[in-house]
Amino acid sequence: MSTPKRGRGAAGRPPHGEAPNPVDIHVGARVRLRRTLLGMSQEKLGDALRLTFQQVQKYERGANRISASRLFDLSRVLDVPVSFFFDDMSEATTAAAVTDDMCTASADSSEPDPMAKRETLELVRAYYRINDPSVRKRLFEMTKVLGKTGGDQPGAEA
Repeated sequence: MSTPKRGRGAAGRPPHGEAPNPVDIHVGARVRLRRTLLGMSQEKLGDALRLTFQQVQKYERGANRISASRLFDLSRVLDVPVSFFFDDMSEATTAAAVTDDMCTASADSSEPDPMAKRETLELVRAYYRINDPSVRKRLFEMTKVLGKTGGDQPGAEA
């Protein structure tokens, strides 16, 4: 078993009653996002990493930190670069990591991460089920335009 880290309990867990680090939560959410996009269960991911599905759950919640070697293994199993797990990190999360001020991070993040929504995952899956690349590209371009105009505002221009 690993020895406790500075400010952490056994196995990289925060001390009892302390909230997980916002970076650990973000990385865990990215693991969950990629696993879900691949249609992979927590159990299947755990088997590939020689872990229990409970350990995968703890990683995805940010309850346990993911070591560098485990992050490397995850990147190989989930077929993404290691940097994927840090992509789209909010400024609030980055600031919390630098200052280690948990209260500031939770107060600044008033809107939920759209990448963690089931609707987003379903949309991405449906998008990649479109076999014709030209149709997929047109849909992508249309979505970008609608996003710029607000989509529901008549008369708005891109």
